[in-house]
Amino acid sequence: MPGKLSRFQSLDAADKWFLLRATWLLGCARLAILTRPFKRLVASLEHLPQPVPAAEPSAEQLQAASRMGYLVAVAANHTPWQSTCLAQVLVLQRLLAAQGIPGQFYLGVRRGCERSADPTGLSAHAWLQCGAQIVNGGAGHEAFTVVSTFRWGASHG
Repeated sequence: MPGKLSRFQSLDAADKWFLLRATWLLGCARLAILTRPFKRLVASLEHLPQPVPAAEPSAEQLQAASRMGYLVAVAANHTPWQSTCLAQVLVLQRLLAAQGIPGQFYLGVRRGCERSADPTGLSAHAWLQCGAQIVNGGAGHEAFTVVSTFRWGASHG
């Protein structure tokens, strides 16, 4: 614990504030996932049944999105509750949208996962992308088949 505390204390004030905010929002997202229908959680987003090319953010937006994605993942690893990939993506999407950074997130499934809690062997994953770069949930996403895409931000043609 002293190592984690000293690492936190070594962060700049903006990152400390972001981590605290992300932790709070992850708790809110966890509660929302447990108590609300998924359709309500994504009601403000454009649903695309098939993946489409993502809007390209500016270099500054992409750098900010990458940093925010990293910090949300760090916060998720330190919550006393389960902060799933879906909770992380929902939190990060809202934070990015508030900054005017366009992006999209994907929901995918795969069959045959030995660690799946589902008796059918299905497992699910969510990951978030800004432009061509995955900024949260990228590890292992290739093994999942995209079943839905949700986007926000810059208009698409």
